[in-house]
Amino acid sequence: MPAGLIFLPEFVSVAEEHELLQFLRSIDFGTLQMHGVTAKRLIKQFGLHYAFESYQLTHAEPIPPNFAGIAARSAELAGIAPWEWAEALVTQYAAGAGIGWHRDAPPFGVIAGISLHSACRMRFQKGTGSDRVTAAIELPARSIYVLSGEARAKWQHMIPPVRELRYSITFRTLRKAKHNSAPC
Repeated sequence: MPAGLIFLPEFVSVAEEHELLQFLRSIDFGTLQMHGVTAKRLIKQFGLHYAFESYQLTHAEPIPPNFAGIAARSAELAGIAPWEWAEALVTQYAAGAGIGWHRDAPPFGVIAGISLHSACRMRFQKGTGSDRVTAAIELPARSIYVLSGEARAKWQHMIPPVRELRYSITFRTLRKAKHNSAPC
């Protein structure tokens, strides 16, 4: 596995997952446009809104209080303060939806993703040609992964199309700026 990847399979209890799913089902998700194509997955961004076409950050609705417990515990796991989570990205993957090879957007630093409702496979790659290295991990419902260090900076990741409805809550910090300018 990539250095800097942390994984816990039972991060959220069954009762917590039930409460989170009730809240997620009330969210007004929006479509995602990338490179002129509408993705199969739906999203809702809290804290900050990252525009995938213009790469701009703007303010969004605050991160919901419903996420306070998982935000605090995921921050502890990542070795940061809970207030450092600048964005919570909620993604709804319908059956057949996935996400291709990518690294999370450049303005973001540490990433923590929580899987809800169903499992998926997460694949990793770095290098090309004969230097290409791959790895994969199963993300069961109620699990969490954290990407920092090499896993965040040097590896790409993807999720093949899921078999059944899946939700993820992804917390992201902002990268440390080299100067004191604000992102929005």
